[in-house]
Amino acid sequence: MEWNTDMMGYGCESNTGALRTVMVKSPRAAHGDQRRVAAEWQALHYTGEPHYETALRQHDALVALLRKAGAEVHQLPADPATGLDSVYTHDPVIVTSRGAILCQMGKAARQGEPEAAGRWLASMDIPILGRIHGRGTLEGGDLIWLDARTVAVGEGYRTNADGIRQLRELLGDLVDTVIPVPLPHWTGPADCLHLMSIISPIDWDLAVVYSRLMPVPFRQELIARGIRLVEVPDQEYDTMACNVLALGPRRCIMLDGNPRTREALEREGVEVWTFEGSDISIKGGGGPTCLTRPLLRT
Repeated sequence: MEWNTDMMGYGCESNTGALRTVMVKSPRAAHGDQRRVAAEWQALHYTGEPHYETALRQHDALVALLRKAGAEVHQLPADPATGLDSVYTHDPVIVTSRGAILCQMGKAARQGEPEAAGRWLASMDIPILGRIHGRGTLEGGDLIWLDARTVAVGEGYRTNADGIRQLRELLGDLVDTVIPVPLPHWTGPADCLHLMSIISPIDWDLAVVYSRLMPVPFRQELIARGIRLVEVPDQEYDTMACNVLALGPRRCIMLDGNPRTREALEREGVEVWTFEGSDISIKGGGGPTCLTRPLLRT
């Protein structure tokens, strides 16, 4: 697909602005076929073997919702340096109004993803602002914008202090404040716990959260900022009710099967769309935010 030059460019210094352009990667490109899925899923610590055809249908349904919402959807091509996890396009890059920052993945099996995404972004004339290098690690799922000048970054097994330091330097005067958020051990380094595993912004003053895993100072910071918290019940955490993609202020996509969280969002005036994610999300630990890398929000 050719880049639409009528679009306003690139930049996502928000988690909740209207989603205009988004990068995804179909299981057609990430998984290839069922044989490859069968060979790789256990080493990646998936909770079960994804069914390839089911994952295809579920990903296609997500893409259809994105297009219905008015977003221009771009598909990353297959790349031999990447594996099943590359379907989760949110993590390897961060996109700012000055260009993309290529991350350095905390999960060893995903090391090839930032450069693969970077090659595609460069081919689309999105400049590379910088790279996380050396001992620094940083994954996109650990970063959220609390406002246009404030970034919170989870510090855990996927993103470390040096990665956050490098991010701060690369962002420069784009931000006033970078807030490190220490993450809990939870189920250990082999699993995936990003900051966005416990919070999904829905608007500047509304977020879905799982407070039982949230550091107290960070939760207090959210409340002090006037952010209303929609609490995910325990029984809906494992079905990824906390992983919600904002399409714009108070418009979102979430996984089907989380009725209590959906009802709580709708009581806040949020328009909620859902899709089935058993094989594209639940088994690999990546919901709709993980499956999408916004390139432009306005």
